[in-house]
Amino acid sequence: AQILSKGELQVSDKERHTQLEQMFRDIATIVADKCVNPETKRPYTVILIERAMKDIHYSVKPHKSTKQQALEVIRQLKETMAIERAHMRLRFLLPAKEGKKLKEKLKPLIKVIENEDFHEQLEMV
Repeated sequence: AQILSKGELQVSDKERHTQLEQMFRDIATIVADKCVNPETKRPYTVILIERAMKDIHYSVKPHKSTKQQALEVIRQLKETMAIERAHMRLRFLLPAKEGKKLKEKLKPLIKVIENEDFHEQLEMV
């Protein structure tokens, strides 16, 4: 009953170590999912990202989200290896009336327009 009223449960070193290892793996997985080698446009493997994280001596922050840390890792890895965020491929279906207006607003955010169709609505990939 003392724990309930006064504070925190003690986590063993082994449990903490396992938790940090899992977070390290999760961060590497997020980075591998979101990034590519800019020269080949191919994704990196999770194992390669883990190795690169060890090379830069990245230490996991247990109270920060893995997603936040993954963004941090990407920034740090850019200094030592060719890595960049992968581009998303999106398909927009815009109503005919607002199509032109919306397209102008979207243009600055789009790197490449693969194709564009205008029938009863504007479709852009």
